[in-house]
Amino acid sequence: MTEPMTEPATEPTGNPSSSPRKGPGTPEEIAALIHRIEDEERRLRLPGFDNEDAWRLGTRLVELARAEQAPVVVDVRRNGRQLFRFALPGSSADNDAWILRKTRTVDRYGCSSYLVGLRFAAKGETFEEKSRLDPDTYAAHGGAFPVTVEGVGVVGTVAVSGLPQAEDHRLVVTALEQHLAAARRGA
Repeated sequence: MTEPMTEPATEPTGNPSSSPRKGPGTPEEIAALIHRIEDEERRLRLPGFDNEDAWRLGTRLVELARAEQAPVVVDVRRNGRQLFRFALPGSSADNDAWILRKTRTVDRYGCSSYLVGLRFAAKGETFEEKSRLDPDTYAAHGGAFPVTVEGVGVVGTVAVSGLPQAEDHRLVVTALEQHLAAARRGA
């Protein structure tokens, strides 16, 4: 699948100054990113996750994206069922395809799509070449994150597509941090 215009050619690297073939950086930079994302996944465990939570999380993501004028698609799922979807102005149907591919990667690996790609990069490999999975079905690019419930495990996904992968990932993490803080306050 050719990368669409709404997912910049730098999407695989997360670094606008490097080409997709160069990878996300030095081995030290990749290791630091892996550590940071693993920490995010440990921290961002929710006390529960139902349809109302999906609505609140999705709405929060849309509000963040609007504030940044980000042309993204937002998608929230529980047990494979889409509970929230919104396409902001400037996004396209290509973003819908990226959402599906990234979400399938989270479902298969149980961790963020960005982390999957970085783990391959840490070995000097690419997901597309070494995973043996169809790149038209799976994408290990930042922007899809597991929805994890404490004491239960991964119950769904939250995903964004439309920005370079590091920015897609950041937007999702910011929304999850805010959602978790609100849940702990009982808001």
